[in-house]
Amino acid sequence: MNAHSTHVRPAPEEPRPVLARITPPARPLGPWRFLRTVVRNPLEAWPETIYREPHYTSEFLGTSSLFVMAPNLIRRVMVDEADAFEKSEVLRRALSPALGDAILTADGARWRWQRRAAAPIFRAERIRSFVPAMIRAAERTRDMLAADAGDGAEIDIAQTMMRTTFEIIVETMLSGAGRIDAARVEQGITDYLESTSWIFALTLLRAPAWMPFPGRAKAERAKMYLRDELLRLAAEGRRNGTEGRNDLMSLLLAARDPETGQAMDDRDVADNLLTFVTAGHETTALALTWAFYLLAHHPESEALIAAEVEAATGGGPLTADHVDALPYTRQVILEAMRLYPPVPVVVRAALRDVDLDGVPVKAGTPITIPIYAVHRHATLWDEPERFDPARFAPEAAKARDRYAYLPFAAGPRICIGMGFALSEAVAILAVLVRSLRFSLRPGYLPVLKQRITLRPAEGMPMRVSVR
Repeated sequence: MNAHSTHVRPAPEEPRPVLARITPPARPLGPWRFLRTVVRNPLEAWPETIYREPHYTSEFLGTSSLFVMAPNLIRRVMVDEADAFEKSEVLRRALSPALGDAILTADGARWRWQRRAAAPIFRAERIRSFVPAMIRAAERTRDMLAADAGDGAEIDIAQTMMRTTFEIIVETMLSGAGRIDAARVEQGITDYLESTSWIFALTLLRAPAWMPFPGRAKAERAKMYLRDELLRLAAEGRRNGTEGRNDLMSLLLAARDPETGQAMDDRDVADNLLTFVTAGHETTALALTWAFYLLAHHPESEALIAAEVEAATGGGPLTADHVDALPYTRQVILEAMRLYPPVPVVVRAALRDVDLDGVPVKAGTPITIPIYAVHRHATLWDEPERFDPARFAPEAAKARDRYAYLPFAAGPRICIGMGFALSEAVAILAVLVRSLRFSLRPGYLPVLKQRITLRPAEGMPMRVSVR
């Protein structure tokens, strides 16, 4: 070797961040440990095999449940044989007391007519008319965060996103602010959802629906407040008339089933409003919360979003047209919902005997589609624990099985608000990341908690600085 030559070593790769995740048990849990785990956090009860196998049968106190993870089996349940499955008992017991027989909880003919009646509200052109309100709410949040950015104080980005998406719901769906106590409604939703893991456990034990459990009284008070408040708004909206108004409540009041002409009464309107308020703001807020968490660990992706927004807007204000022209920002949201799906599980029950591509299912069998596990399944994703927005670039997405990615479910019951939620999430992320940087509390590892939705158990503490 020449004395004057130098040997340049390649720079060491940056260590990959350790991201929050569920650590599954290596083997199925015994019945009582399983039950304790379900009460604490149902996702932690899923054994490791669910992340590797196409399907899995679990047994609890003599009852079999089938988990399906293979895309072909998921398609059979959600699309090809959709009429052979109904909403599970656990979902009805968890949500129907609050949401009534609305579009999320109803089955059969009642679900179909509500879905037909509400569908025009979520057409692309209608959603597009809501985007300016989404941008305005994001800009108010940006200004509030920027004003406090210099003092070094932490904010809970989960709470901040809940408030931002609730503002958007109020403006686009409930005829503007001032007619509803946002903080109390938000707390009511949290108090009610907190009870759902107990309801799940008691359903597994075949306990009667009246059985008391810790937190039941608080959940009942929350339910009564939420239902009464939305019923008041529905009755008030009907008295005031719907002429010339574009909000969801007015559209529901005016909606008619195109096949039968049937309209919704005040209770139907209130139940569906509460469904959209609960599902609509909670899920989008969580998708954004997890997106900010991931961006804090991947500043190169945060910089790409900021650059994409600047290029699209030419330095001017963000508009609805720009929201449709931010592919990378959208990919970040989609990848955040892969790693942390806001609704991490779908549960059905078989109405009749059915064959799922050679897997026999008896009538009455509960069917679980563990979306969180499907999104991290070893046979469906390359390095499933890694954050990589390029998975949702057009060519990569096209090459993947449609039923390997289910943040909005699939089939006839695919989330009716999917377009609204994606536009909202992209708009908020674009406005905030363009102007601000978000850093996680050093060493903070959030704990994932399922309460119907997938929340960070203790929130998401972050510091904000101006870009």
